[in-house]
Amino acid sequence: MSRPGSLANLKVIDASRVLGGPYAGQILADHGADVIKLEPPAGDETRGWGPPFLDDAASYFLGLNRNKRGIAVDLAQPAGRELLLELLEGADVFIENFKTGTLERWGLGNEELSRRFPRLIHARISGFGADGPMGGLPGYDAAIQALCGVMSVNGELGGQPLRVGVPVVDIVTGLNAAIGILMALNERTSSGEGQFVETSLYDCGVSLLHPHLPNYYLSGKVAAPAGSAHPNICPYDSFATGTQPIFLAVGNNRQFATLCDMIGRPDLPEDERFAANSQRIANRDALKVALETALAAFDCADLSDRLIKAGVPCGAVRTIDQVVADPHTIHREMVVDIGDYRGTGSPIKLSRTPASYRRAPPGFAEHTAEVLEERSIDADRYREALPGLDPGTAANRGTGSTFDGRNPSGRRR
Repeated sequence: MSRPGSLANLKVIDASRVLGGPYAGQILADHGADVIKLEPPAGDETRGWGPPFLDDAASYFLGLNRNKRGIAVDLAQPAGRELLLELLEGADVFIENFKTGTLERWGLGNEELSRRFPRLIHARISGFGADGPMGGLPGYDAAIQALCGVMSVNGELGGQPLRVGVPVVDIVTGLNAAIGILMALNERTSSGEGQFVETSLYDCGVSLLHPHLPNYYLSGKVAAPAGSAHPNICPYDSFATGTQPIFLAVGNNRQFATLCDMIGRPDLPEDERFAANSQRIANRDALKVALETALAAFDCADLSDRLIKAGVPCGAVRTIDQVVADPHTIHREMVVDIGDYRGTGSPIKLSRTPASYRRAPPGFAEHTAEVLEERSIDADRYREALPGLDPGTAANRGTGSTFDGRNPSGRRR
């Protein structure tokens, strides 16, 4: 049995959908917070973003909503909004990503919520923030990647800009939301007051542009797609070997000398074209030819293992299935199994209060009755705003699988 997490006793209402907000909520939940996932009558749209599916939920939804209890409330109904206020009584955090102005139209804007619940941390994730020329407009990860310039620096050398293959803007927005929530909770310990935490996809997209923005500030040069190569470091790129590609991330002259010695080219660091990083940047094409000529005699897996043990950062360019099967992935508890559910573990490792994996993602409205009952809320009073609550019963308890420990050993097959 795991110990209580670092966020045990933290009560969170997560009314967000899609990725950024749910990701922030899952971070809090993995570390012990009691997170209530509040969905609209149609459910979080990512329940349908498949295949693949497990029961009523797509893998996309399953990857973002572990350790949460699920309820469904129709906030378009006055009764639903009244119920939300009841749920926020005693809550520490409210996460939402409603379109800017929606809560205000319902009389539940931040000003009203802070008046009613002065200790509440109200976290909002939006596309562009509430103000400014684009304030209030909707945003999705890929569109923000385009607008913020992330796509402009991603792609093959001389090719067209490409979307990054993971929703990096959404993910970093969720991370920043979780960080902001924890900052606000820490400040509350001294002030006794909650506050409004805002993270927007646009701001977070812009924040990702390192080192391209610092380079532009100093040089005025606009970056363009450059494949896997780094604009400031060389060799820092993917290189062909005798088998599969290897990525070399050589950050200093010592690492470069070790690399060259191990591939049989100890002369390269003595060449004035490659003696220091700035020279290697200026002559990167010639260096790549020299390195790949030498690397053609090596097996990627064997060489990458020997190089990294010698202190040269590198890695074989692997596929998703190879990552999942890697013994180090398993050892680091980055694969989690709870019954039929398989998910990705928390990357945040705490020595005394580690993450725990207690519940698979909830079925739609699975815990509505359970949550209302423990708060002594009369379900019949709000029944018209409670989709998914079985009529005629006050005990619509969920039966989804749970696990009360860390690093479950069962495997889904």
